[in-house]
Amino acid sequence: MSGRTDQAVVTERRPQRPPAMCFLDLAGYTRLTEERGDRAAAALATSLADLVEQVSLPHGGQPVKWLGDGVMFHFRRPGQAVVAALEMVERTPQAGLPPAHVGLHAGPVVFQDGDYFGRTVNLAARIAGHAGPGQVLVSDQVVAECGDGRVAFEPIGPVPLRGVADPVPLHRATRQAPGG
Repeated sequence: MSGRTDQAVVTERRPQRPPAMCFLDLAGYTRLTEERGDRAAAALATSLADLVEQVSLPHGGQPVKWLGDGVMFHFRRPGQAVVAALEMVERTPQAGLPPAHVGLHAGPVVFQDGDYFGRTVNLAARIAGHAGPGQVLVSDQVVAECGDGRVAFEPIGPVPLRGVADPVPLHRATRQAPGG
């Protein structure tokens, strides 16, 4: 015997940040389709897809599900999700699209068959539904994960969301003013 004892090596792992789920919808898409027709709707969907890929991928986002006038994304880092969402909302008019509105929530998700499921996804969708044109609304969980100073958050208070038992505290995200 060598006199050596095997010891388990314990390494500390930092807790992994929860991913963010993001829903972006175009305001007035149905009305626009009624006014301009199906070909215009298809052209808008193509423009949206181009914008989404140009903005989300460099920020670590992955479009998961296309919803005609919107898209569901997965971001590994909530801070990157907020920056990408703000950029997409800013760029939709330049792309000839109706105003966008976005909702984000961070937390655990279940990935199955190429899609994401769970409470985090449901809350992100409900938050997006509450956002007005040009708004990016986020949950407390997203705010807690964003500390790089690139964005600012204005609390708008607890908001009742359809299908959610308790009101959810929401915040309006904006770009941080230089020097702010």
